[in-house]
Parts: sequence; structure tokens; C-alpha cells
Amino acid sequence: MTWVLLIAAGLLEVVGVAGMNMVSEQKNIRSWAILIGGFGLSFLFLSIAMMSLPVGTAYSVWTGIGTVGSALVGMIVYKEPRDAKRIFFICLIIAAVVGLKLVS
Repeated sequence: MTWVLLIAAGLLEVVGVAGMNMVSEQKNIRSWAILIGGFGLSFLFLSIAMMSLPVGTAYSVWTGIGTVGSALVGMIVYKEPRDAKRIFFICLIIAAVVGLKLVS
């Protein structure tokens, strides 16, 4: 259950980042709700997961999921560059997160 909460926290961080972009484009209550709700729930789930997981592992996995998710959303939704180098380094982040899960 702890890992499910941690993954959810990482995905909600991506929602918060998407909310940041929405707020920068259009400042309305919906955009702010997505921004605050995404980050708020993300931090809540992360803090619960950190009760059972080592702080370094939990934070690294949470950050990795958020980084990869935000990069993928940027490439898919906002048409950011999809060059091979960028995808290679995203794969390295995924490998590091999986490695941390395997040793924790």
C-alpha cells in the first residue's frame, strides 16, 4: 500500500505541474484548484509513504515520477521536443526509480 501511495503522490505531482501551466495560461478557479489540489494531495500521500519508506528512497521516487511524468506531458500535450537524447535521459530516470524500488 505504501508504494501505491507513493506512485499516486508522483502522479499527483504531475497534475500539479499541469495546473501550474494552466494557471500561467488562464487564471481561473479551475486552474488554481488543479494546481493546489494536485500538489496538496501529492504532499499528503508523500508524507504518508515516508512513514514506512526511507526518506531518501521515497523522495527520489516521488521526484522521479514527477519529472518523467511532467516531461512526458510536455512532449505529448504541449508538443515539446521529442529528441533521442531527451528520451534516453528519461529512460535513465525510470531505470533509477525501478532500481530504488528493487533495493528498498
